[in-house]
Amino acid sequence: MLLTRYVGGEFAKAIQPIPGGKKGFKYPVGKPLDPQSLRDAVRLWGTAANAGDTVQITKLEFRPSAILVEINGGAKKHFHLRDHLQGGIGMGNAQVAPPQTSHPNEGIGGLLILEYGRAVPDMSPDDLKNDLALMLDFSKERSAAVNWTDTLPKQYQEAIKDHRAVVGMDHEMVLAAMGRPDKKVRERDPDGNETEDWIYGVPPAPTTFVTFIGDTVIRVKQFD
Repeated sequence: MLLTRYVGGEFAKAIQPIPGGKKGFKYPVGKPLDPQSLRDAVRLWGTAANAGDTVQITKLEFRPSAILVEINGGAKKHFHLRDHLQGGIGMGNAQVAPPQTSHPNEGIGGLLILEYGRAVPDMSPDDLKNDLALMLDFSKERSAAVNWTDTLPKQYQEAIKDHRAVVGMDHEMVLAAMGRPDKKVRERDPDGNETEDWIYGVPPAPTTFVTFIGDTVIRVKQFD
């Protein structure tokens, strides 16, 4: 959760060219970078970012012995329901052409695969950034979280700093404060409003219920 909260979304400067391609560029942690392997990947899959470019980590995925770090949205194109809604709709025997949509910035990012050769160890956000140091430099980039939280009202800034949710926050603020919930539950309240509970913790451990209507927190309950 800490790695996702404090490394996911961060900006960095590319030290090396970052290959494109869906398979990603794998390198062993703690060993020197193989320049020939990197050149081969760039030649084969193209360049998602050049050395000196500012990039953003858009997703982290954890495997038993590796961490997958998505750069600038990754290289995979995603399914967009709206693009297909009208594909099978017709009037009589005439088919209605699907809307012409495009996602020009999708599928042009890259994927770095940090291979540990053993179970992924316990680590701090700074440890992960250090493991990425062969490819990315975080030292001169201001935190994406800091840039964004600076624009929020003071009470939300303080709550995010304290890792707690408060009434009035939206989904993005709660994610910044507490990370992804352990569970989500949707139901309707007595007034017929659809609510969604984000549940942090598993009883009998301390548990926090953050209740949303739409995109707004209406209630926060903690159970010890």
